Amino acid sequence: MSGPAHLPRLRPLHSRKNPILAALDVGTSKIVCLIVRLERVDAKNRTGCRILGIGHQRSRGVKAGQIVDMEEAETAIRLAVDAAERMAGVQIEQVVVSASGGRIGSQHFTAKVAVGDRTVSESDIHRVLEASCLRTGAPGRAVLHSLPTRFSLDNADGIADPRGMIGAELGADLHVASCDIPAIRNLALAVERCHLGVEAFVASPYASALSTLAEDEAEIGATLMDFGGGSTSIAVFAQGALIHLDSFGVGGQHVTLDIARGLNVKLSNAERLKTLYGSAIASSSDERETVAIEPVGEERGQSAHVPRSHLVRIIRPRVEEIMELARDRLRAAGYPAHAGTRLVLTGGASQLTGLPETARRILSGQARLGRPMSVPGLPESGKSPAFSAAVGLLAYPQVADKEHFEPSRARPVSKHGEGYIGRVGRWLKESF
Repeated sequence: MSGPAHLPRLRPLHSRKNPILAALDVGTSKIVCLIVRLERVDAKNRTGCRILGIGHQRSRGVKAGQIVDMEEAETAIRLAVDAAERMAGVQIEQVVVSASGGRIGSQHFTAKVAVGDRTVSESDIHRVLEASCLRTGAPGRAVLHSLPTRFSLDNADGIADPRGMIGAELGADLHVASCDIPAIRNLALAVERCHLGVEAFVASPYASALSTLAEDEAEIGATLMDFGGGSTSIAVFAQGALIHLDSFGVGGQHVTLDIARGLNVKLSNAERLKTLYGSAIASSSDERETVAIEPVGEERGQSAHVPRSHLVRIIRPRVEEIMELARDRLRAAGYPAHAGTRLVLTGGASQLTGLPETARRILSGQARLGRPMSVPGLPESGKSPAFSAAVGLLAYPQVADKEHFEPSRARPVSKHGEGYIGRVGRWLKESF
Protein backbone atom coordinates (compact mmCIF):
# COMPACT_ATOMS: atom_id res chain seq x y z
CA MET A 1 0.00 0.00 0.00
CA SER A 2 1.41 3.38 -1.02
CA GLY A 3 -1.19 5.77 0.37
CA PRO A 4 -1.20 7.32 3.84
CA ALA A 5 -2.06 5.01 6.74
CA HIS A 6 -4.56 5.82 9.47
CA LEU A 7 -3.24 4.86 12.89
CA PRO A 8 -5.28 4.32 16.07
CA ARG A 9 -5.78 7.44 18.20
CA LEU A 10 -5.90 7.53 21.99
CA ARG A 11 -9.27 8.23 23.57
CA PRO A 12 -9.37 11.23 25.95
CA LEU A 13 -8.82 10.26 29.59
CA HIS A 14 -12.19 11.61 30.70
CA SER A 15 -14.02 9.20 28.36
CA ARG A 16 -12.07 6.07 29.37
CA LYS A 17 -14.10 3.36 31.08
CA ASN A 18 -11.10 1.17 31.90
CA PRO A 19 -8.90 2.69 34.64
CA ILE A 20 -5.90 0.59 33.51
CA LEU A 21 -3.34 2.06 31.11
CA ALA A 22 -0.43 0.05 29.69
CA ALA A 23 2.68 1.37 27.92
CA LEU A 24 4.98 -0.71 25.71
CA ASP A 25 8.40 0.59 24.69
CA VAL A 26 9.83 -1.61 21.90
CA GLY A 27 13.48 -0.69 21.42
CA THR A 28 16.51 -2.23 19.78
CA SER A 29 18.19 -3.18 23.06
CA LYS A 30 15.25 -3.65 25.45
CA ILE A 31 11.47 -4.00 25.64
CA VAL A 32 9.65 -2.45 28.60
CA CYS A 33 6.01 -2.79 29.63
CA LEU A 34 4.51 -0.54 32.32
CA ILE A 35 0.99 -0.96 33.72
CA VAL A 36 -0.67 1.84 35.72
CA ARG A 37 -4.05 2.49 37.27
CA LEU A 38 -5.61 5.87 36.47
CA GLU A 39 -7.11 7.61 39.45
CA ARG A 40 -9.31 10.66 39.92
CA VAL A 41 -7.48 12.84 42.39
CA ASP A 42 -9.99 15.56 43.26
CA ALA A 43 -13.36 17.15 42.56
CA LYS A 44 -12.02 18.86 39.44
CA ASN A 45 -11.79 15.43 37.79
CA ARG A 46 -8.02 15.62 37.40
CA THR A 47 -6.29 12.32 36.67
CA GLY A 48 -3.28 10.75 38.33
CA CYS A 49 -1.75 7.31 37.99
CA ARG A 50 -0.12 4.63 40.12
CA ILE A 51 2.27 2.01 38.75
CA LEU A 52 1.01 -1.53 39.24
CA GLY A 53 3.51 -3.59 37.25
CA ILE A 54 6.68 -3.44 35.20
CA GLY A 55 8.20 -5.97 32.79
CA HIS A 56 11.66 -5.65 31.26
CA GLN A 57 13.25 -7.93 28.64
CA ARG A 58 16.28 -7.88 26.37
CA SER A 59 15.05 -7.00 22.91
CA ARG A 60 15.14 -9.57 20.14
CA GLY A 61 14.13 -9.38 16.49
CA VAL A 62 14.44 -5.57 16.41
CA LYS A 63 17.06 -3.56 14.54
CA ALA A 64 17.24 0.25 14.40
CA GLY A 65 13.76 0.38 15.89
CA GLN A 66 12.23 -1.86 13.21
CA ILE A 67 11.02 -5.45 13.38
CA VAL A 68 13.41 -7.74 11.48
CA ASP A 69 12.35 -11.10 12.97
CA MET A 70 8.65 -11.36 13.79
CA GLU A 71 8.89 -14.55 15.86
CA GLU A 72 11.73 -13.26 18.02
CA ALA A 73 10.09 -9.85 18.52
CA GLU A 74 6.77 -11.44 19.45
CA THR A 75 8.44 -13.68 22.04
CA ALA A 76 10.29 -10.76 23.66
CA ILE A 77 7.12 -8.64 23.80
CA ARG A 78 5.15 -11.52 25.31
CA LEU A 79 7.75 -12.02 28.04
CA ALA A 80 7.82 -8.30 28.97
CA VAL A 81 4.02 -8.01 29.02
CA ASP A 82 3.62 -11.26 30.99
CA ALA A 83 6.07 -10.07 33.65
CA ALA A 84 4.21 -6.75 34.03
CA GLU A 85 0.82 -8.50 34.18
CA ARG A 86 2.02 -10.93 36.85
CA MET A 87 3.36 -8.10 38.99
CA ALA A 88 0.21 -6.00 38.53
CA GLY A 89 -2.23 -8.89 38.96
CA VAL A 90 -4.24 -7.76 35.93
CA GLN A 91 -4.54 -8.77 32.31
CA ILE A 92 -4.22 -5.98 29.77
CA GLU A 93 -5.92 -5.78 26.38
CA GLN A 94 -4.48 -2.60 24.87
CA VAL A 95 -1.17 -0.73 25.01
CA VAL A 96 0.28 2.65 24.05
CA VAL A 97 3.35 1.82 21.94
CA SER A 98 6.53 3.78 21.22
CA ALA A 99 7.71 4.07 17.61
CA SER A 100 11.41 4.63 16.99
CA GLY A 101 11.99 3.16 13.51
CA GLY A 102 10.78 3.91 10.02
CA ARG A 103 12.68 7.16 9.42
CA ILE A 104 10.68 9.40 11.75
CA GLY A 105 10.51 12.90 10.30
CA SER A 106 8.59 16.19 10.35
CA GLN A 107 6.67 18.41 7.96
CA HIS A 108 4.97 21.75 8.54
CA PHE A 109 1.74 22.93 6.96
CA THR A 110 -0.07 26.26 7.13
CA ALA A 111 -3.59 27.33 6.20
CA LYS A 112 -5.79 30.41 6.50
CA VAL A 113 -9.56 30.90 6.62
CA ALA A 114 -11.74 34.01 6.61
CA VAL A 115 -13.33 34.97 9.90
CA GLY A 116 -15.09 38.17 8.83
CA ASP A 117 -14.06 40.70 11.48
CA ARG A 118 -15.81 38.86 14.27
CA THR A 119 -14.87 36.91 17.38
CA VAL A 120 -12.94 33.71 16.67
CA SER A 121 -14.99 30.68 17.71
CA GLU A 122 -14.26 26.98 18.27
CA SER A 123 -15.67 26.20 14.82
CA ASP A 124 -13.26 28.68 13.19
CA ILE A 125 -10.32 26.95 14.84
CA HIS A 126 -11.57 23.59 13.58
CA ARG A 127 -12.02 24.98 10.08
CA VAL A 128 -8.45 26.24 9.81
CA LEU A 129 -7.01 23.05 11.31
CA GLU A 130 -9.03 20.90 8.92
CA ALA A 131 -7.76 23.02 6.04
CA SER A 132 -4.21 22.36 7.25
CA CYS A 133 -4.91 18.61 7.49
CA LEU A 134 -5.97 18.32 3.86
CA ARG A 135 -2.35 18.14 2.66
CA THR A 136 -0.81 16.01 5.39
CA GLY A 137 -1.23 12.54 3.86
CA ALA A 138 2.05 11.64 2.14
CA PRO A 139 2.25 8.38 0.11
CA GLY A 140 4.03 5.61 1.97
CA ARG A 141 4.00 7.51 5.28
CA ALA A 142 1.90 7.04 8.42
CA VAL A 143 1.04 10.10 10.52
CA LEU A 144 2.12 9.66 14.14
CA HIS A 145 1.35 13.16 15.43
CA SER A 146 -0.48 16.18 14.06
CA LEU A 147 0.13 19.10 16.39
CA PRO A 148 -1.07 22.69 16.03
CA THR A 149 1.89 24.81 17.09
CA ARG A 150 0.82 28.43 16.70
CA PHE A 151 -2.01 30.53 15.23
CA SER A 152 -2.03 33.90 13.48
CA LEU A 153 -4.77 36.49 13.25
CA ASP A 154 -4.42 39.09 10.51
CA ASN A 155 -0.91 40.52 11.04
CA ALA A 156 -0.41 39.10 14.52
CA ASP A 157 1.69 35.90 14.66
CA GLY A 158 2.61 33.50 17.46
CA ILE A 159 -0.84 33.36 19.04
CA ALA A 160 -1.24 30.37 21.35
CA ASP A 161 -5.06 30.49 21.60
CA PRO A 162 -7.04 32.82 19.29
CA ARG A 163 -10.41 31.92 20.85
CA GLY A 164 -12.36 35.07 21.70
CA MET A 165 -10.11 37.42 19.69
CA ILE A 166 -11.40 39.55 16.80
CA GLY A 167 -9.95 39.46 13.27
CA ALA A 168 -10.61 39.01 9.57
CA GLU A 169 -8.30 36.07 8.72
CA LEU A 170 -7.25 33.18 10.95
CA GLY A 171 -4.13 31.14 10.19
CA ALA A 172 -2.71 27.95 11.74
CA ASP A 173 0.65 26.18 11.69
CA LEU A 174 0.46 22.39 11.87
CA HIS A 175 3.43 20.16 12.69
CA VAL A 176 3.01 16.64 11.28
CA ALA A 177 5.33 13.82 12.38
CA SER A 178 5.30 10.64 10.30
CA CYS A 179 7.16 7.40 9.64
CA ASP A 180 7.33 4.71 6.97
CA ILE A 181 4.17 2.58 6.74
CA PRO A 182 5.94 -0.84 6.56
CA ALA A 183 7.82 -0.17 9.81
CA ILE A 184 4.73 0.83 11.77
CA ARG A 185 2.63 -1.99 10.29
CA ASN A 186 5.15 -4.65 11.30
CA LEU A 187 5.38 -3.17 14.79
CA ALA A 188 1.57 -3.24 15.05
CA LEU A 189 1.51 -6.84 13.82
CA ALA A 190 4.08 -7.93 16.41
CA VAL A 191 1.94 -6.40 19.17
CA GLU A 192 -1.32 -7.83 17.78
CA ARG A 193 0.21 -11.32 17.61
CA CYS A 194 0.51 -11.06 21.40
CA HIS A 195 -3.31 -10.62 21.49
CA LEU A 196 -3.01 -6.94 22.33
CA GLY A 197 -4.62 -3.94 20.69
CA VAL A 198 -2.73 -0.70 20.00
CA GLU A 199 -4.34 2.35 21.59
CA ALA A 200 -1.88 4.76 20.01
CA PHE A 201 1.64 5.03 18.61
CA VAL A 202 3.92 7.71 20.07
CA ALA A 203 7.20 8.80 18.49
CA SER A 204 9.95 7.68 20.85
CA PRO A 205 11.77 11.06 21.09
CA TYR A 206 8.46 12.81 21.84
CA ALA A 207 7.73 10.34 24.65
CA SER A 208 11.25 10.78 26.04
CA ALA A 209 10.84 14.56 26.01
CA LEU A 210 7.55 14.34 27.93
CA SER A 211 9.32 12.55 30.77
CA THR A 212 12.63 14.43 30.88
CA LEU A 213 12.23 18.08 29.81
CA ALA A 214 11.50 20.73 32.40
CA GLU A 215 8.65 23.11 31.62
CA ASP A 216 10.98 26.10 31.33
CA GLU A 217 13.29 24.24 28.95
CA ALA A 218 10.47 23.51 26.52
CA GLU A 219 9.21 27.09 26.75
CA ILE A 220 12.59 28.74 26.23
CA GLY A 221 13.60 26.21 23.58
CA ALA A 222 15.39 22.89 23.87
CA THR A 223 16.63 19.96 21.82
CA LEU A 224 16.36 16.42 23.13
CA MET A 225 18.59 13.64 21.78
CA ASP A 226 17.48 10.09 22.58
CA PHE A 227 20.44 7.72 22.22
CA GLY A 228 19.00 4.28 21.64
CA GLY A 229 20.74 1.03 20.88
CA GLY A 230 20.15 1.05 17.13
CA SER A 231 19.24 4.67 16.38
CA THR A 232 19.44 8.23 17.64
CA SER A 233 16.33 10.39 17.55
CA ILE A 234 15.80 14.11 18.05
CA ALA A 235 12.94 16.27 19.31
CA VAL A 236 13.03 20.09 19.16
CA PHE A 237 10.78 22.26 21.32
CA ALA A 238 10.10 26.00 21.19
CA GLN A 239 7.56 28.07 23.12
CA GLY A 240 6.32 24.92 24.83
CA ALA A 241 5.48 23.12 21.59
CA LEU A 242 7.06 20.22 19.71
CA ILE A 243 8.24 21.68 16.39
CA HIS A 244 10.59 19.05 14.90
CA LEU A 245 11.32 15.31 15.02
CA ASP A 246 14.12 13.39 13.30
CA SER A 247 16.02 10.12 13.61
CA PHE A 248 18.95 8.29 12.04
CA GLY A 249 20.15 4.71 12.30
CA VAL A 250 23.32 5.04 14.36
CA GLY A 251 23.27 4.35 18.09
CA GLY A 252 24.90 2.67 21.06
CA GLN A 253 25.10 -0.77 19.47
CA HIS A 254 27.34 0.66 16.75
CA VAL A 255 29.80 1.67 19.47
CA THR A 256 29.64 -1.90 20.81
CA LEU A 257 30.29 -3.32 17.32
CA ASP A 258 33.31 -1.04 16.90
CA ILE A 259 34.76 -2.32 20.17
CA ALA A 260 34.12 -5.96 19.21
CA ARG A 261 35.88 -5.49 15.89
CA GLY A 262 38.70 -3.33 17.21
CA LEU A 263 39.58 -5.63 20.12
CA ASN A 264 38.51 -8.94 18.52
CA VAL A 265 36.12 -9.82 21.33
CA LYS A 266 32.56 -11.14 21.57
CA LEU A 267 29.69 -8.67 21.47
CA SER A 268 28.76 -9.48 25.08
CA ASN A 269 32.31 -8.70 26.19
CA ALA A 270 32.37 -5.54 24.09
CA GLU A 271 29.18 -4.31 25.78
CA ARG A 272 30.68 -5.02 29.21
CA LEU A 273 33.88 -3.15 28.32
CA LYS A 274 31.88 -0.17 27.05
CA THR A 275 29.72 -0.05 30.17
CA LEU A 276 32.49 -0.52 32.76
CA TYR A 277 35.50 1.16 31.18
CA GLY A 278 34.32 3.04 28.09
CA SER A 279 34.57 6.80 27.67
CA ALA A 280 34.13 9.31 24.88
CA ILE A 281 36.90 11.55 26.21
CA ALA A 282 40.53 10.81 27.04
CA SER A 283 42.09 11.25 30.46
CA SER A 284 45.68 11.40 31.69
CA SER A 285 45.42 8.00 33.37
CA ASP A 286 44.25 6.07 30.29
CA GLU A 287 47.74 5.00 29.27
CA ARG A 288 48.55 3.66 32.73
CA GLU A 289 45.28 1.76 33.26
CA THR A 290 44.69 -1.55 31.51
CA VAL A 291 41.56 -3.59 30.87
CA ALA A 292 41.33 -7.37 30.53
CA ILE A 293 39.87 -8.79 27.32
CA GLU A 294 39.20 -12.30 26.07
CA PRO A 295 39.97 -12.41 22.32
CA VAL A 296 37.67 -14.54 20.15
CA GLY A 297 39.24 -17.95 19.41
CA GLU A 298 41.42 -18.08 22.51
CA GLU A 299 40.88 -20.78 25.11
CA ARG A 300 38.45 -19.92 27.87
CA GLY A 301 40.12 -18.13 30.75
CA GLN A 302 43.06 -16.87 28.66
CA SER A 303 42.86 -13.11 28.69
CA ALA A 304 45.01 -10.29 27.41
CA HIS A 305 45.42 -6.75 28.67
CA VAL A 306 45.21 -3.55 26.63
CA PRO A 307 45.56 0.09 27.72
CA ARG A 308 42.29 1.83 28.45
CA SER A 309 43.40 4.50 25.99
CA HIS A 310 43.00 1.95 23.19
CA LEU A 311 39.34 1.47 24.16
CA VAL A 312 38.79 5.24 24.24
CA ARG A 313 40.36 5.64 20.78
CA ILE A 314 37.81 3.15 19.40
CA ILE A 315 34.79 4.75 21.09
CA ARG A 316 35.53 8.42 20.53
CA PRO A 317 35.27 8.58 16.69
CA ARG A 318 31.86 6.87 16.65
CA VAL A 319 30.45 9.15 19.36
CA GLU A 320 31.76 12.21 17.52
CA GLU A 321 30.18 10.89 14.31
CA ILE A 322 26.78 10.63 16.02
CA MET A 323 27.06 14.17 17.38
CA GLU A 324 28.14 15.56 14.02
CA LEU A 325 25.29 13.76 12.24
CA ALA A 326 22.83 15.28 14.70
CA ARG A 327 24.39 18.73 14.27
CA ASP A 328 24.25 18.54 10.47
CA ARG A 329 20.67 17.24 10.37
CA LEU A 330 19.47 19.96 12.73
CA ARG A 331 21.23 22.58 10.63
CA ALA A 332 19.71 21.22 7.40
CA ALA A 333 16.22 21.29 8.97
CA GLY A 334 16.62 24.93 10.02
CA TYR A 335 17.15 24.30 13.74
CA PRO A 336 20.91 24.68 14.19
CA ALA A 337 22.27 24.06 17.66
CA HIS A 338 24.45 26.82 19.12
CA ALA A 339 26.18 27.70 22.33
CA GLY A 340 22.95 28.83 24.02
CA THR A 341 20.82 25.85 22.97
CA ARG A 342 19.57 23.70 25.80
CA LEU A 343 20.48 20.13 24.93
CA VAL A 344 19.10 17.17 26.89
CA LEU A 345 20.69 13.74 26.35
CA THR A 346 18.71 10.64 27.26
CA GLY A 347 18.28 6.99 26.32
CA GLY A 348 20.32 3.99 27.40
CA ALA A 349 23.41 4.87 25.34
CA SER A 350 23.51 8.39 26.81
CA GLN A 351 25.05 6.99 30.02
CA LEU A 352 28.44 6.54 28.36
CA THR A 353 31.11 8.45 30.28
CA GLY A 354 32.13 11.68 28.56
CA LEU A 355 29.05 11.95 26.33
CA PRO A 356 27.79 15.28 27.76
CA GLU A 357 31.29 16.77 27.41
CA THR A 358 31.45 15.68 23.76
CA ALA A 359 27.99 17.13 23.14
CA ARG A 360 29.03 20.46 24.65
CA ARG A 361 32.07 20.60 22.38
CA ILE A 362 30.29 19.70 19.13
CA LEU A 363 26.67 20.79 19.61
CA SER A 364 25.90 23.05 22.54
CA GLY A 365 27.55 24.42 25.66
CA GLN A 366 24.39 23.68 27.68
CA ALA A 367 24.09 19.90 27.66
CA ARG A 368 22.80 17.74 30.48
CA LEU A 369 21.76 14.14 31.06
CA GLY A 370 17.99 13.72 31.17
CA ARG A 371 16.36 11.24 33.53
CA PRO A 372 12.64 10.40 33.53
CA MET A 373 10.25 12.03 35.94
CA SER A 374 9.78 10.36 39.29
CA VAL A 375 6.72 8.12 39.37
CA PRO A 376 5.84 6.22 42.57
CA GLY A 377 6.32 2.50 42.10
CA LEU A 378 9.24 2.68 39.68
CA PRO A 379 12.28 0.67 40.78
CA GLU A 380 15.66 2.39 40.90
CA SER A 381 16.62 0.86 37.54
CA GLY A 382 13.54 2.48 36.01
CA LYS A 383 14.80 5.94 36.96
CA SER A 384 17.72 5.77 34.53
CA PRO A 385 17.76 7.51 31.11
CA ALA A 386 17.18 4.10 29.49
CA PHE A 387 13.54 4.24 30.67
CA SER A 388 12.74 7.80 29.52
CA ALA A 389 10.58 6.75 26.56
CA ALA A 390 8.69 4.09 28.56
CA VAL A 391 7.82 6.54 31.35
CA GLY A 392 6.97 9.24 28.80
CA LEU A 393 4.31 6.97 27.28
CA LEU A 394 2.44 7.25 30.59
CA ALA A 395 2.42 11.04 30.28
CA TYR A 396 1.28 11.09 26.64
CA PRO A 397 -2.47 10.68 27.43
CA GLN A 398 -2.33 14.01 29.25
CA VAL A 399 -1.45 15.83 26.01
CA ALA A 400 -3.05 13.60 23.37
CA ASP A 401 -6.07 15.89 23.05
CA LYS A 402 -3.78 18.60 21.67
CA GLU A 403 -3.52 16.71 18.39
CA HIS A 404 -5.75 17.32 15.40
CA PHE A 405 -6.16 14.84 12.56
CA GLU A 406 -8.61 14.55 9.66
CA PRO A 407 -12.04 16.12 10.27
CA SER A 408 -13.74 12.80 11.12
CA ARG A 409 -11.23 12.30 13.94
CA ALA A 410 -10.78 15.91 15.01
CA ARG A 411 -10.57 16.62 18.70
CA PRO A 412 -11.31 19.87 20.49
CA VAL A 413 -8.35 22.13 21.01
CA SER A 414 -7.31 22.65 24.62
CA LYS A 415 -9.01 25.60 26.24
CA HIS A 416 -5.64 26.76 27.57
CA GLY A 417 -2.81 28.13 25.49
CA GLU A 418 -0.11 26.40 27.50
CA GLY A 419 2.61 24.16 26.08
CA TYR A 420 2.58 20.39 26.10
CA ILE A 421 5.36 20.03 28.63
CA GLY A 422 3.65 22.58 30.86
CA ARG A 423 0.50 20.48 31.00
CA VAL A 424 2.46 17.36 31.85
CA GLY A 425 4.42 19.22 34.53
CA ARG A 426 1.26 20.56 36.12
CA TRP A 427 -0.33 17.12 36.05
CA LEU A 428 2.68 15.60 37.81
CA LYS A 429 2.67 18.23 40.54
CA GLU A 430 -1.06 17.75 41.15
CA SER A 431 -1.11 13.97 40.95
CA PHE A 432 1.92 12.75 42.93
